[in-house]
Amino acid sequence: MKHTAVRLGTFLLAGAAVAAVLLALLVPFSSSDSDISLGEQSVSVKRLSERDHVLTVTSAALGREGTVRVLLPEGWRPGSGPWPVLYLLNACCQSDYDAWATRGEAAGLTSRYPAIVVMPEGGEVGFYSDWREGPDWETFHLGEVRRILERDYGAGDRRAVAGASMGGFGAMSYAARHPGMFQAAASFSGVLHTRDGNGGVDWLLDRSGEDVRKLWGDPRDPQWAAHNPADLTGRLRGVRLFVSSGDGSPGPLDSPASAMDESEASLLRQAVTFAERARSDGIEVTADFYGPGTHSWPYWRRGLERALPMLMDSIGVTM
Repeated sequence: MKHTAVRLGTFLLAGAAVAAVLLALLVPFSSSDSDISLGEQSVSVKRLSERDHVLTVTSAALGREGTVRVLLPEGWRPGSGPWPVLYLLNACCQSDYDAWATRGEAAGLTSRYPAIVVMPEGGEVGFYSDWREGPDWETFHLGEVRRILERDYGAGDRRAVAGASMGGFGAMSYAARHPGMFQAAASFSGVLHTRDGNGGVDWLLDRSGEDVRKLWGDPRDPQWAAHNPADLTGRLRGVRLFVSSGDGSPGPLDSPASAMDESEASLLRQAVTFAERARSDGIEVTADFYGPGTHSWPYWRRGLERALPMLMDSIGVTM
């Protein structure tokens, strides 16, 4: 009788656990906001629409709350997946962390693809790195945010990453520093050679009131090379790459009053160096060096549109 009672109790507990799981999978997301607890991590979800969510994450890596915007594919529902994932990384110095949505038309460009699109906050000049003295952006994006996407949104292990300017640096640096995590990476006017002698990273940090040594240490420190895409091309084998940049002269997407953009011209030289080194390492690179064009969102939006078929194909999404 005792053994029967134990078996019955075990059966009831197991049944209750299964019922709880099924209930969690069947209950749809409501239109109201909610809070989710992930261990010591608290995630607040604000639903701008059924497929457009904004997450506020209590982040140990940042030492504060971090924000992530997530675009869900048609057909997504709680418990579905695994879904391939496209990370879109922001440029520096933007007032809106989700500028790919507000200025880059990411929602419209990606709407027909069955993949999760994630746009994480990256800081004004965070440079997609764990700072020597400061926030750990790399850990936030590739550790905390990745786990949240997998736990709550059914994200799988097929990933692509793309970004503009500082985000282009992040895309190539992340793909090289984490072999096997990304199947494709794209850079639009990206900072792809931080040690080319032009002082671009130094200038941006100084302009924002940041001490450059708090990022990767003194510019002679080995950590500069350890994060520099042009020094890491050998670690990108097996990753499909897309690199685009203009020459800085006013182009077809600029206003008639636009002047020469020396920053874009400098980044083109970096992109050429990066592409040459990658190809010498036997890596597949699609280069779109389109001539006239400045360092601005119309060209980055167009770059994403041109890169999307390759990015999506690399993570198993075909149309």
